[in-house]
Parts: sequence; C-alpha cells; structure tokens
Amino acid sequence: MRKFFLLVIVLFYSCNSNKENAYFEDIKENDVALAPPAPGDWLYDRDEKGQSFEKFMKSKHIIPTKEANIIYIKPIGSFTALQTKQIELTREYLQIYFQLDTKILETASNNIIPDHARRIGREEQEQLLAGYILDSVLKKDKPLNRIAVMGLTELDLFPSSSWNYVFGLASYTQKIGVSSIYRLQDEKLTEANFNLCLSRLLKVSSHELGHMFGLAHCIEANCVMNGTNSIPETDEHSIRLCSNCQKKINSGLKYDNKKRLNELATYFERNNLMRELQLMKRDLASTRF
Repeated sequence: MRKFFLLVIVLFYSCNSNKENAYFEDIKENDVALAPPAPGDWLYDRDEKGQSFEKFMKSKHIIPTKEANIIYIKPIGSFTALQTKQIELTREYLQIYFQLDTKILETASNNIIPDHARRIGREEQEQLLAGYILDSVLKKDKPLNRIAVMGLTELDLFPSSSWNYVFGLASYTQKIGVSSIYRLQDEKLTEANFNLCLSRLLKVSSHELGHMFGLAHCIEANCVMNGTNSIPETDEHSIRLCSNCQKKINSGLKYDNKKRLNELATYFERNNLMRELQLMKRDLASTRF
C-alpha cells in the first residue's frame, strides 16, 4: 500500500512537471528574436553572456517562504496626483506579475538623501545617488515578511560620477532596488501621455524586481529583462517575459501560469494598454491548458 501511495505521488508530480514544461514550450513560438544592436543600444558595446535556465537554477535566488513573501514599494519624493495613481497601478501590476502580495510603504521625503548623495546633472536636473538609496535607505527598511523592497523616486538617479543617469539599480544579494520615474514621463506626466508612461514604469519596475529574483539580462529574445540605455530602447522592448525567463521565475514562485496570464490580460484591458494585452492573448491562444 505504501509503495502504491508513493507511486501515485511520483506520477502526480511528473504530470504537473510535464504540464508546466509544455506551457513554456507552447509560448516559445511567441518569442521575438532581438534585432542586431545599433550604436547606443545596451548590447552594442557590452559582451553579456546571458543566463540559461540551468545557470539560473544553479545560482542563489530567493524563493518565497512564510516569513518572506511580500513585495514592498517605497516611494521617495513629492508626487503629483497622477504619479500617485501610477504608483498604485504599479503595485497592482507587480502583485499580478509575481503573484505575490505587494504593498506600498509610507512615502519618504527627498530630504532623507544628504547633499553628498545628490548632484546637478548635465541637463541641470537634480539627481540622487542610487547606491546610497539602496545601502542607507532601503537596506535599513525591514517591513514585515518582506521578500523584496523597491524604491520609487520622482527625481533622476545616477549610479556613479562617470555615468549620466540610470533608470534603476538593484542588489541581487540584498533584494532591494530603486527605480526613477523622472525619465519615463516625457518631462511632465499628463492624462495624454499617462498610458505610455505607465507602460514604461511597469517595464522598469518589473525588470528591477526581476533582478532581485535572480534574473540576469536576457539576450535571447525581445524581453522585459533586456538591458536598456534609453527611452526609445525601453519603448522597443517588450513588457513580456520571454519563455525562458518565464520558466526561470516560475521555477521558484510556482504560480499558476493560466491564472497569471488571464489576470495580466484583464489588467491591460482595464487600463487601455492594448499592445500589452495582445501579447497576453497570444500566449493564452498558444497554450494547451
């Protein structure tokens, strides 16, 4: 009887595993190969090796536990009503995207960043040192059951004196990251550019959190985990995780792929993100659920 019971368990997990692998094979047909990088593109002068599924599995990456299962967003700055709306929509998106409870922490003032971690950039804009925010703000913030914390700033970010700016920065080991909305909003966020700017914010925030969950830059397909140097390059990149990156993240989070796709599709439709909606519909149409 015991041997029979063990056989049933083995067959159950084998069937589930085969079903999951079938999903990633099914949606692979929707992956779009990256075009050769042009001057100014992220990969044009970077020799990135990529990250296979096997390499990801051998790496140290976080897996949710009862003690660590909540993603937190930490707003830093003075936000308009439209920006505050986008932060809430980002929270909702990330909760669906990672299938983990996602909460917004109390907004902090820009005054928490000292003068030595600020500068005036090349465009006469104020910038905050991304590394300082990671090490001296987010690293110290330890809300209940946190698995990752992402800061969101309204001021521009820079990673070092030799860089002009950076969209975001994340620490693999500390599970903290920070992104800026400054360059995503075409100088000023309005009702007219709201959806375009929201799409950019969703891409950048899910990209940075993807790093925290162990994903390296993707060089295999047009994917939200592609590196980016500019807003035009960000706009060209897909909001969708390619099949390989989906397989990586699902290996640890173990969410229901059909449930996630349907919830993403509903979110995109409700927020009038039609290009993004079509990507989810293609994946849904390709699968054998």
